[in-house]
Amino acid sequence: MTAQLPEDLQALGISADAPFTPEQRIWLSGYLAGARTAVTRAEPAGATAHPPVHVLYGTETGNAELVAGTVASRLSAAGAPAEPVELDQVDAAALAAMDRVVIVCSTYGDGEMPDDADLFRQLIESADAPRLESTTYAVCALGDTAYDDFCAAGKLIDARLAELGATRALDRVDCDVMWEDQAEQWYGRVLATFAAGGTAPPAPAPVAAGPRWDRRNPFPAVLAHSVRLSGPGSDKDIRHHEFALADSGIGYAAGDALGVLPCNDPALVDALLEQLGADGDAPAGDRPLREALTHAHEIVTPSRDLLAVLAERGSDDELRAALAHPDKAAREAYLWDRDLLDLLRTARFRCDADELLGLLRPLQHRAYSISSSPLAAPDRIHLTVASVRYRCGDRAVGGVCSTHLADRLAVGDTAGVFLQPNSTFRPPSDDAVDMIMIGPGTGVAPFRAFLQERAARGATGRNWLLFGDRHREHDFLYGSELTGWAESGLLTHLDLAFSRDQAAKIYVQDRMREHGARLYAWLADGAHLYVCGDASRMARDVDAALHAVVAEHGGLDADGAEAFVADLKRAKRYLRDVY
Repeated sequence: MTAQLPEDLQALGISADAPFTPEQRIWLSGYLAGARTAVTRAEPAGATAHPPVHVLYGTETGNAELVAGTVASRLSAAGAPAEPVELDQVDAAALAAMDRVVIVCSTYGDGEMPDDADLFRQLIESADAPRLESTTYAVCALGDTAYDDFCAAGKLIDARLAELGATRALDRVDCDVMWEDQAEQWYGRVLATFAAGGTAPPAPAPVAAGPRWDRRNPFPAVLAHSVRLSGPGSDKDIRHHEFALADSGIGYAAGDALGVLPCNDPALVDALLEQLGADGDAPAGDRPLREALTHAHEIVTPSRDLLAVLAERGSDDELRAALAHPDKAAREAYLWDRDLLDLLRTARFRCDADELLGLLRPLQHRAYSISSSPLAAPDRIHLTVASVRYRCGDRAVGGVCSTHLADRLAVGDTAGVFLQPNSTFRPPSDDAVDMIMIGPGTGVAPFRAFLQERAARGATGRNWLLFGDRHREHDFLYGSELTGWAESGLLTHLDLAFSRDQAAKIYVQDRMREHGARLYAWLADGAHLYVCGDASRMARDVDAALHAVVAEHGGLDADGAEAFVADLKRAKRYLRDVY
């Protein structure tokens, strides 16, 4: 059943079946209410309106965009007009003209900028960066304390703006993965600084939009279908899962992700309790210790706080030396295949349950790219998940959520889920535009959704998919669907790269170079290029291949190729969903 839209959205001609999530409906309604208030405040003679605030954001999973949208709507409601804009849309002239700036930026991978903020980074780090003495700014950084380079992107922006002469109006706030409470406090400080004296109207009632499902209040979705995609001879375990949306009111779009809240492996919980010499029924805060270890804490990957304690108090000299090593790469190499239990055993470390729980991180959701279109599967969300499995000594260790889905969640069971919209990663809105998709392995997931979407819409634009994995016989995910789409003409080109099926390894970036003339011609003709998958190697190799193809077939030098690719990014024609 479609939720009734608020009247302000209906007044704009937005239909009741528009594909907005409940969160998006609430945000839009709040933003429009704020915009109306700002206009109303400016109308009376002699009234003084606040000057505009430029709210800029860089996001990888959508959280920074959500924070930016929230602070913009609250500023507007308090009389200071604001609208969220991606950082990469800001050039030198626009930045120099901004007097009041609020920036929200996440960090991903090894301290890297999100894709939609890297051009901004290049701008402010260049020798030609504008001076900003007339600019007052505030920065909210989102990150993950599990990484050494916590909030590195936001820290860089904050420091560089100050170096360019801008005035820091508020101390930067660095938010961990549980960012909601910190962000809420920051909103108040931003309003007090940039919209002093403004009073926001009451928030619109969300009743009509339905419940707000998020990681604090996930929807208990039934696992309706699950099947292994990889063949019996594969060294991977790739699963296709389908969650029923039932009466959740969740409306998703091709390109979005689904957050799944897992439970820890009961066998690992038992092993930890044995290592601690603890009673699982003993109280731990407001719940028994076993329940806390199962549902509330990360017990596979050790936290930085725990590693620091083991480096100081562990009984094993090799472990203490490795954890205290000044070289990050050396520490990571030592920790590569060691989990929390292995480190506790090696360190011969014992502590009481309360101390251990205080050293563990909260159990986090995992986000997976949705591999279905609502036009093809309106009542279900499909996921394509690689089950993470490795050995730690003589023990088998599994990825927390991937093996929860594969091994411990049966069809008919429920898991807590919520939507993570990704408004920038969408198939072209113009059905006549061509689309190039590069998605090896489980990176094919969103492109299965894109192709379902294009088929249902009767899009006339050409579609080209580059897919790769190890062996065609065992690792051709959705092989029958993809070859069927190639035969029907939905896929104009299907180029495959199975790396282990011949002596010389072949990857998707090799196919890009092989078909470089076609690739450049499509891009020169207006095609959109999408990449999904591993950020550490594949995405970088693909990006390097793209620059090489553009230079060779466009007759450009390195700077010209860089400028061509930068223009693709600014035009939202080169988009990545990498992890």
